[in-house]
Amino acid sequence: MKRIEAIIRKTKFEEVKEALLQSDINWFEYHNVHGIGQSREERIYRGVQYSTDVIERVALTIVCRDQFVEPTIKVILQVAHTGEIGDGRIFVSDIIDVWSIRTSENGDTVLRDKK
Repeated sequence: MKRIEAIIRKTKFEEVKEALLQSDINWFEYHNVHGIGQSREERIYRGVQYSTDVIERVALTIVCRDQFVEPTIKVILQVAHTGEIGDGRIFVSDIIDVWSIRTSENGDTVLRDKK
C-alpha cells in the first residue's frame, strides 16, 4: 500500500478532483495549505503589489494498493500540469498497515478495489 500526497495549484483542484473521480479513484482527502516556494518575486495586479512568497495550494492525500499508484500519479500529472513554476509536487510513501474502525479489519483488503 502507498500514500500519495500531491500538492497542487488551488486553481487546478476542481479539474484534478473530477479526473480522479472519473478514473474510479473515489476516496481521497484534501485540505488547503500554504507554502513557500522557490520563486520569490513581487507582482502587480490592478495597481496592487503582491508578494509570491506565500503560495495557496491544495494538498491531496490518497491511500491505495500498489497497482493503483502509477495510474493515480498519471492522472494528477496530466491534469495539474500548466508548465509554469509552482505546479506542485507529488510524494509517494509506504503504508505499513490500515485498519477499518467500523469492522476492525486490517490489511489492504480494507481498501476497496476500483469498480
